[in-house]
Formats: sequence, structure tokens, C-alpha cells
Amino acid sequence: MTNKSLPNKKNSSELIQLSLPTKITGIVFWGMMFVGLLVAVYLLQSREDHLVREYENGAIMFSHEIESVLEKERSKLNIKKALNAVFEKSRQSYDIQAFEFRYGDKLYALGMRAADQETITSPIHYQSAVSTYVKTELVVFFPNLQHATSTLRKKMVLTIGFLSFLFGLVIQQILQKVLTKPFLNMVMVAEQFADGNNQVRFDEQRNDEFGYMAKFVNRALDSTLLKQYELENSRKALFDEKERAEVTLHSIIDGVITTSADARIKFMNPVAERLTGWSSNHSRDVLLSNVVKIINEDTGQQMPNPITRCLEENTVEHQNNHVSLIRHDGATVPIEVSAAPMRDDSGAVLGAVMVLHDVSSSRILAKQLSYQASHDALTGLYNRRMFEERLEALLLNVQKEDRHHVLCYIDLNKFKIVNDTCGHMAGDELLRQVATFLHDCIREGDSLSRLGGDEFGVLLENCQLAQASQIADKILQKFREYRFFWKNRAFEIGASIGVVNINSENVDMGSVLSTADLACYAAKGMGHNRVHIYEPTDAILAERHGHMHWVTRIMDAIEQNRFVLYQQPEVPISSEIDIKHIEILIRMKDEDGVLVKPDRFIPAAERYHLMPKIDRWVINNVFESMANNRINDNKNQIVSINLSGLTLDDEDLLGYILSTRDRHGINLKEVCFEITETAAIGNLAKATQFMNELKKEGCQFALDDFGSGLSSFVYLKNMPVDYIKIDGAFVVNIVTDPIDRAMVEAITSLGRVMQIKIIAERVENEQTLDILREIGVDFVQGYHIGRPTVIAAFK
Repeated sequence: MTNKSLPNKKNSSELIQLSLPTKITGIVFWGMMFVGLLVAVYLLQSREDHLVREYENGAIMFSHEIESVLEKERSKLNIKKALNAVFEKSRQSYDIQAFEFRYGDKLYALGMRAADQETITSPIHYQSAVSTYVKTELVVFFPNLQHATSTLRKKMVLTIGFLSFLFGLVIQQILQKVLTKPFLNMVMVAEQFADGNNQVRFDEQRNDEFGYMAKFVNRALDSTLLKQYELENSRKALFDEKERAEVTLHSIIDGVITTSADARIKFMNPVAERLTGWSSNHSRDVLLSNVVKIINEDTGQQMPNPITRCLEENTVEHQNNHVSLIRHDGATVPIEVSAAPMRDDSGAVLGAVMVLHDVSSSRILAKQLSYQASHDALTGLYNRRMFEERLEALLLNVQKEDRHHVLCYIDLNKFKIVNDTCGHMAGDELLRQVATFLHDCIREGDSLSRLGGDEFGVLLENCQLAQASQIADKILQKFREYRFFWKNRAFEIGASIGVVNINSENVDMGSVLSTADLACYAAKGMGHNRVHIYEPTDAILAERHGHMHWVTRIMDAIEQNRFVLYQQPEVPISSEIDIKHIEILIRMKDEDGVLVKPDRFIPAAERYHLMPKIDRWVINNVFESMANNRINDNKNQIVSINLSGLTLDDEDLLGYILSTRDRHGINLKEVCFEITETAAIGNLAKATQFMNELKKEGCQFALDDFGSGLSSFVYLKNMPVDYIKIDGAFVVNIVTDPIDRAMVEAITSLGRVMQIKIIAERVENEQTLDILREIGVDFVQGYHIGRPTVIAAFK
């Protein structure tokens, strides 16, 4: 409907204001006129009848009076005069204009006669001369009845018209007040309400029908406004909900598609458009099966659309595993899909909603996590976990079938040299290159793994020991030919390989791994770049197996407190130094109470990571002995305690030292920890942080076996050490070997520049002592100076 069909509001209002009172007045006026006309007709008719009766009565009365005159004047014979008197009198009373009658033989007539006069004849009786009564006719002339009626009609019409007009005006004012104004007021209120003024109301104060009606209309208006308010709130809420729903559907990361009950698409959010390759406009009212095509990503077979079953069975459907969506352009997208029915208030199914969740990232992530869980991040080879799983599978295989497999355990030589001299980036690149050519040396189907650090493992499936030996030799030959280049430097990298046969007699994974480790360790002990094949009668491995037995003995010694502490002096040879040092050494008592030297149990303790326990035992007992003055009661003395490289890896070592100090109440200014050069360099960041934290507490540090590494001078400036302890290999032959002397002199000069004290160990004779004094070392240690002696508390 257009605006053309609606009247102008102003014109409509004026039309109502002008026409309604006029109509009401017109109706009243013409009604009154009609009534007046009827009354006039009735009155005129009555008046005419009344005139006729008046004329007749007048004629009768006039005839009686004439009879009286005739009776009185009969003897006087003056009748005419008497008639004239009666006539004059009757003209005023009865509106008689003329009359005539015969009295005897004489005609008496008085008055003016006209042709249009009304005549009424009345009988007259009089007594004659002979005393008899005579009857004659009296003709009385009255004014014309039609003329009298016309005049009366005019007067009456004018009178009635005037009265009707006055009455109409009065009625108009009355109607204007009691009907028109209230009605117009209601119209104006209704118009204002229609124009949007919701505050206006009809007048309820009137005590008439308008007031009564106004109450109901106002109540209806209030109810309408309330419904309108509720409807508006519902509309706003619905609009807000629609906006939120649209914003939500447009902002969520899942594709959402709604369909009708016959599975035709009604809505697609932008994500669904992107996933399917269809636009919302082009897909509207298209069957969902033509837009959403789902396949099994493993087999490629098309799968039933979940919307179909959802609508048929009125249930929620899910497809989560191995499902892909075929886009409009033919590409596939890994998804998870679900469908749920949409119902109305009565529970009838209106359609369904499908949610498409793009799992491309999660599938890729899952593959990446699976790959990372089974592969080494640096080299891309299998990691130790995957290696052990495949080894376990081979062990199960040899139990069920008569098959032979071989495990090769490879440990790189000189890898630490590359790491120390060129940095970890070089070491990482070396491992990647080694992984590449190792992979080229094995057969297809064999498993190559990085077991950790510079150790690799190879599982040769369905391989005899002789063939495995050839593969191991091929790997060694590859190492001999290989050169690692880094920033204009070349390195020869070797390897030690331990080979173990896997058969039905060797099905314990722990045993296989430890045997392969020992075989590799044996190859390394034979001079590196060797292959050692394990045999049950292997004497070398039997010796290595002996190390494993030390593990139990060491653990028992720790639990039973069967270690003994010794001390050996480090004597100053400079007159400027008045402080003395002692180094704490350890021995172990076996089950029979016989002392065992460190060189017998320390290698096993280091290999099987027991040194942190031993070092903690030493720290606790040394601190306790210091607190009880059991260690050479000399306050101007430093007690040196050795820490292994494995102990430096202990994250809780610093806390343990500080808590042990607090428990025994000793001063760390009297303690010096000795750390080997190789251990410090191998854990440079941790070692430096550890030293700095304890130096804040007053503790001192010595770098032991200095000069044994290739990068001593490079790293020395980065470590906060107080003492350098020259490797005894340079000191023991200093008298006869000028190179050793030059090394000691160089280290001493460096220490003097860096203001670090120098300690020379393995001083075995007076000549060596004299040379060291001449060179200018600060402290000396060795059998010539003083042999280790047991601490009193451990005798």
C-alpha cells in the first residue's frame, strides 16, 4: 500500500471538524423543519376547521341576535337601525363583513359584499303580524376562507420557521457541547496517538457515555501500548539475538550450515563458504549433498552425509575420525563434522544445523607430534624411545620365529673437540652430517637412531653376525674417509662400534642394551675407531661387566657409610703466602674392610652416574669434620673438595651445599671446590653460574687438571677461578722435558697476569720442586711434599 491511498492528515482533520457539526446541525434543522411543517399543516388544518366553525357559530349567533332584534323592534318598526347596530356589533365579534335576509316582503342587507367572500346561511324565525312564526334564510358574508388561511399559513410558517431555526441553533450548540466537541476531542486524541504521542488519553472525567467509553478505550490503549512495548522489547531482543547470532556465526572458527527439513541449504557462514568453496547465495536452496561431500581420508570412499541420518532419525550425528571434505574446486580439507536437528515449540523438526570443524592444523600437529615423539629433532633419525620400541618388537620376533637380528651401538670420537673449539652449532652440524652418511651405509628397512649426545644405534633386521660385521666395517671406513669442515678448519672424526647379536638366547632388552654399550665401551678402550663384536666368552666385556658389579658395591658403601676420607697438603713455596691448603681424597672399604683405591671404583661410579651421591657424602662429612675440628685444626687453612662433572649437572647441588653449611655452621671462606677442566668446559654455563653463586658466600674454586684440554686458555678468562692446578702430566717430567717446562711456565705466566694462584701436583722429587720454585708457582703437591693421610675421624 502506498501513501497515495492515504488522505492528508490535516485535510482529514479539517474535514471532520467542518462536516460533522454541519451534518449534525443539518439533520437537526431539517428534522425540525419537517416536524414544524407537519405541525403547521396540522395547525392550519385545525385553524381552517376552527374558522369554519367560527363562521358557522358566528352566523348562528348573528341569526339569534337578529331574531332578538326582530322580536324587540317588531312593534316599533325601526328594524333597519336596530339591524345596523347589531351588524356593527357583530362585525367586531364575528368578523362578519355583510349579511342579507328578507323580512316579510322586504330585503334587508348591510355591509360590503364581494364575490370571493365565504357565505353561511342560517335560518331565522320571527313572528308575523298575524302572530305566526315565519322562517327565512339569513345569509352572512365572512372574509374569504382561503385568503384568511393563506395569511395564517404565512404567519404560521414564518413563526414555526423562526422557532425551528432558533431551536436548531440551540440544539446545535447543545449537540456541539455534548456530542460534537467530545467526539472531535476523541478524534484529535486518536490522531495524536496515531501520530506517535503515546501520552495522550481520552477524557475519563465525563459522566456520560463518552466518559464511560473513554475508560475502555484508554484501557485498550494502555493494553495496546503494553503489548507494543513488549512486542518492541521482543523485537529488540530478537534483533539483538539475531545480530549476536550472526556475529557469532561469522566470528567462530567453525563452518556452520543450516538446512530445511528436506536438507536444502538455508544459510552458510563465511567459514563454511571458505571450507566448501561455495558462496552462500549460490548454495541457497541447493541440496546439502551437492555441496558437502565427505570422504574417508584413508580409503577415499564417500561417506554418508550426517544430515540425512540426522533428519531421518531425529538424532545428533558425529563424524570425527579420518574424515575429509571435498571442496568445490576438488581440493580436500580434513574436518570433524556434526549435525543436529532443529525443532519448533511443538517438537517438530524444522531442519538441521551442520558444524564443520577444520582440523587441518590439528592433523598436521598430530603428525608433527607423532613424528617428534619418535624422531630426533636435530638429525631427523629415530629417537631412543622409538629405537627401544623397535628393539622390543625384534625381541618378540625372535621368540616366535627363528630369526637373527643385530644391534650396533656407535659412539663418536672427538665430537667433544669440535664442540669445545667451534661451539655447539658446529657440533649440531657434525651430528646432522654423520646421520646422513650413516643412513647411506645401512640397508633399506634397517633402523637408524640417535640415542643421545653423540651416540647412535642401528638395528639390522634379519641379519647374520658376519654380515653385520661387514656393515660395521663399512661404517668405520666411511668415518675414516670423512672430514668435518667448519670455518676453514678440518677435523677427523672417528667412531667406536659395539655389535651385539639378537637371537632367541638374548631376548632381554636391558641386557641387550647394556651389552651393546659395554661392547662399544670396549671398542673405545681398545684405541678408538674399532668394532667390537660381543661374544659370550668375551674377556674384555667380562672386565667391563665388572664395572656393573661395582654399582651395587658403591651403593652399599654409601648406605653403610664405608667411605674413608684422606687429606694431602698443598704447600705454598712462596714466602709471600702464609695460608695452607689440604685436598680431600676418598677411599672405599669393601665388604671385608679392605681399602679400595679410587681408580678402581671411580670409573664405574662416573659411568653409572653415582658420583653425585659420592660427592654429597664427601661434602657432608667434610663439613661435619670441619665443624668438629677433626680436619687439622688450623684456622689459616683452605680445605679443597673435588666435584665431578656429573655433580655439576645436579640442579640441587647449590642448595645442598648451602643447607649443609648452615646445618654444620662452617664458614665457606675456608672451602675450595676443585673442578676438572674438562668438567667445567663441558658444563661451562652451569659451572660459571655455580661458581659465581658460591663465591658470593666466600667460597673459592680451583680448576683441576689444567692443560689437559685443547681450549684451556680460551675458556679460562670466562671462569671465576681462584687457583689453577696444573695437570700432573706436565709436572712429573718437567726436569727432562723442555716442552712440559714451557707449558708450566706459560700457565704460570698466565696465572700471574690474571692474578690466579698456581698449584703444581705430582711433585715427586727435589729437582722438580726447585724448578717449580724457579718458575714461580704458588703451591706444590705430591708425594715429595706429603703423602695422603687418613683424617682422624675416619681411622
